[in-house]
Amino acid sequence: MRFAYVTYDGPDDDREVLLAAWRRAGVEGAAVRWDDPAADWDSFDAAVVRSPWDYILRRDQFVEWAHKVESGTRLFNPASVIERNTDKTYLRDLGVPTVPTHWIHPGEQVTLPHQAEYVVKPAISAGARDTLRTTDRATAETHARDLVAAGRVAMVQPYLDMVETEGETSMIYIGGRFSHARRRNAMLADVVPADHRAVPARDPGPDQFALAERVLAEVGEDLLYARVDLVRLPGGAPALIELELTEPYLFLSTTPGAADRLTTALLTRL
Repeated sequence: MRFAYVTYDGPDDDREVLLAAWRRAGVEGAAVRWDDPAADWDSFDAAVVRSPWDYILRRDQFVEWAHKVESGTRLFNPASVIERNTDKTYLRDLGVPTVPTHWIHPGEQVTLPHQAEYVVKPAISAGARDTLRTTDRATAETHARDLVAAGRVAMVQPYLDMVETEGETSMIYIGGRFSHARRRNAMLADVVPADHRAVPARDPGPDQFALAERVLAEVGEDLLYARVDLVRLPGGAPALIELELTEPYLFLSTTPGAADRLTTALLTRL
């Protein structure tokens, strides 16, 4: 069998780890840029979307690419999932507790709720790109106004202090089963570690497991991988901050056995 590791022209410390797991399973793997015009996607038995982290400015092109590739081979996760998950408006439709969000669409009046500190970001983004954290309401309104003027949907959320104390909890599921969890430092924290891999393992609480399982049940798709990012609201209840189903970093390089579990789950789906 032959698998494509869908990536980009940049660093990815999980890439060689998963390719090595494929080799151990007797699978030929190749790292291929998602936007490589010479790529013959039909020649692969499966294409696994892992690190196409430069798609943000070309999201429509990326979604079109996913549907095209899926017409010739198995794509993981599926194109329909990628299309929904690359626009954060999916958070409104899941029917689960999420971080309170004020949505502003192009053409709508920009009026922000009163809160102590704001996070303002576009609905299509990654890695905190075009995201602002501020205590100044006027500054937050200006940023939101700039986003919608550019034809983008703006998200306005409260900044949660817990991301700098407890941190976010990322729960990684492989083949529909819980694999491992990590404590993630929020990218907007006052101090962010230089090494994104330097995060401790975490044992999620029963309420976090319950919410993660509920979130995945709401998706209703057979997912090869999923990362459920949770925070705790001021009252202590867990809430979804992000559901990463497209190209999440899965901490494969720092989690023994995870790449092999991902390989096994992939093989059972072919």
